[in-house]
Amino acid sequence: MTTAERFVTHDVTNQAPPIGHYNAWSTDTPLREAVAREGGGWAEAQLAAFGAVAGGELMELGYSANENKPRLRAYDRYGHRIDEVEFHPSYHRVMQLGMQHGVHAFAWRNEATPGAHVARAALSYLHAQAEAATGCPLTMTHSAVPTLRHEPRLAEFWLPKITSYEYDPRVLPAAQKTGCTIGMGMTEKQGGSDVRANTTRACLQADGSYEIVGHKWFFSAPMCDAWLVLAYTDAGLTCFLMPKLRPDGSRNAIHVQRLKDKLGDWANASSEVEFHGAYAQRVGAEGRGVATILEMVALTRLDCMIGSSALMRQALVQAIHHAQHRKAFGKRLVEQPLMKNVLADLALDSEASIALTLRVARAVDAAPRDAAQAAFARIATAVGKYWICKRAPAFVNEAQECLGGAGYVEETNLPRLYRQAPLNSIWEGSGNIQCLDVLRALSKEPETREALFAELLAAKGANAELDREIAWLSTAFDDVTTLELRSRMVVERVALALQASVLLRAGEAGVADTFCATRLGGEHGLNYGTLPAAAAFDALVARAAIAV
Repeated sequence: MTTAERFVTHDVTNQAPPIGHYNAWSTDTPLREAVAREGGGWAEAQLAAFGAVAGGELMELGYSANENKPRLRAYDRYGHRIDEVEFHPSYHRVMQLGMQHGVHAFAWRNEATPGAHVARAALSYLHAQAEAATGCPLTMTHSAVPTLRHEPRLAEFWLPKITSYEYDPRVLPAAQKTGCTIGMGMTEKQGGSDVRANTTRACLQADGSYEIVGHKWFFSAPMCDAWLVLAYTDAGLTCFLMPKLRPDGSRNAIHVQRLKDKLGDWANASSEVEFHGAYAQRVGAEGRGVATILEMVALTRLDCMIGSSALMRQALVQAIHHAQHRKAFGKRLVEQPLMKNVLADLALDSEASIALTLRVARAVDAAPRDAAQAAFARIATAVGKYWICKRAPAFVNEAQECLGGAGYVEETNLPRLYRQAPLNSIWEGSGNIQCLDVLRALSKEPETREALFAELLAAKGANAELDREIAWLSTAFDDVTTLELRSRMVVERVALALQASVLLRAGEAGVADTFCATRLGGEHGLNYGTLPAAAAFDALVARAAIAV
């Protein structure tokens, strides 16, 4: 025996091979079916092209973009205040690829074609699986468009810049850039979601612009070219567009106090800022700031649904891949009955999440042309944002457990997904805010209740459990004296009924019937992996698996 042979302690066996590059579009059966069902199938070529990027180069870049967090450079070497954020080159490449493929602008560039928002939602879903943190500037750039249209003069200048497929990180006047990104500054430390408690003030100047003094506790993202912010005038809370640079090219009076030290979302920069007489232009009428910016918020909330669904999908991909290759007790994990139950249960939630998300995207797409779809989008966005974003952390943790201790190690990507998972339930209004928003819609916009039940009743008669749930929901809103107290339970059951309705009409009986039996019929425990013995285990796992 040689010396080298004497110290060979073990062979490396029974390990799952790296997933490697794969097409995140063509390997995702539930996604492809949902996109076609909701009217975005005409964009298949663009989705397939980006799917190869998302499952390849973008996936690799996600690791380095998160390992190298952005850094604040408040001053240059000479002491001049610059308030710039430095990023790793991988971050810039991720942004370049995302914008090149239209994650931020595909819907607006194809606005005349029905289903454009569905296709764009799928692009965002693919992107977020590889690197979710860059979804912040991409989402806000996408969702700023309807708000900016309230001010045609601003829209004429800014919209060509923010719908450009060029990523241009240079600090230049917007007129000199090939593409721009937009951020947002709404909340302040004393109010949070209660923006009426804001104290930031805006004063009208002789040239029609405004000078803003105040602060923002969350200012996302400080590397953008402009931000939509809320500030008070004498008429009330008003929306403004605040550029990074003033019209003369000098730096605006936006002082970045620090970057947030966040649980996750590491590749993205979030900040606290002060405005020391910052230049801004009004968007919409004075005193109508909340109504003006809510059009942006409605779209960012849809993107929270997309982002959480994407995290769930990627965690599921990792879990199934591991289980297909790892053996224990003489069988591959995927063949072990209890593990099969867990994977099928996760697959069921994942498919239901993207199905509802893209149904809401279709409603958003149709809203300008169809009042009923606009009403459905109004209420279903809040319902879906509440439920899907709440499911993501527990889902990702269960996927981690499928890998055992390896799922707790950074190299598997699951810890990053787990850190990211709580964000979307907090961003753009926490769970309580979403439930209150549902109640507000029901009380002030009765057409939303009609649209909600029209959607549910579209599947009436297809499943007895759903029929019973619809009957329960029809009276659940009536006792208004206790409705707010009960609203989490009611909104949760609305979400599940909506998911069931979409899945039943999708026509995949094994998926839909299992969903109704477990999520509506009580044949399920409080944890994943508690599907009944009659569930469609093999079909669910097969639909979710990728072939590489």
